[in-house]
Amino acid sequence: MSRFFVILPLAISLILLVLPIVQAINVHYCEENVEYEIKVKEVDISPNPIAPGEPATFSISANTGREISFGKLVIEVSYFGWHVHSETHDLCTETTCPIQTGDFLVAHSQVLPGYTPPGTYSLKMKMLDAQKKELTCIKFAFDIGLRSSVADT
Repeated sequence: MSRFFVILPLAISLILLVLPIVQAINVHYCEENVEYEIKVKEVDISPNPIAPGEPATFSISANTGREISFGKLVIEVSYFGWHVHSETHDLCTETTCPIQTGDFLVAHSQVLPGYTPPGTYSLKMKMLDAQKKELTCIKFAFDIGLRSSVADT
């Protein structure tokens, strides 16, 4: 019985330590009634929460019913409802092109400035084809934690 009382707190501590690392990102389509050509299956953010001044990677697992040769990735970020950042990338620099029919992965990495305020941010991401047709549009929240205690070099 005493083993149980030693192992139980250790198991609970381990679960509480690992739980934030494996949290799923809750993703929503921008328009519920639109049938997008690209279906987003999952979004992973590493690390989660993001640390200002440190590299962060957004990985989007998706599926398409047709080959895509060119396109744009448009990202808009809001903080407490205020638009704070936008950027546009060539889709083919974020994944391998042409994107074949089926599953594919889009990965975008960057270092957020060290002065980025902590909190919950909203991100809206669109994928557009070469004719600027919207292939998908998703939105999700992500967290930025406190600045790392490691000094910038």
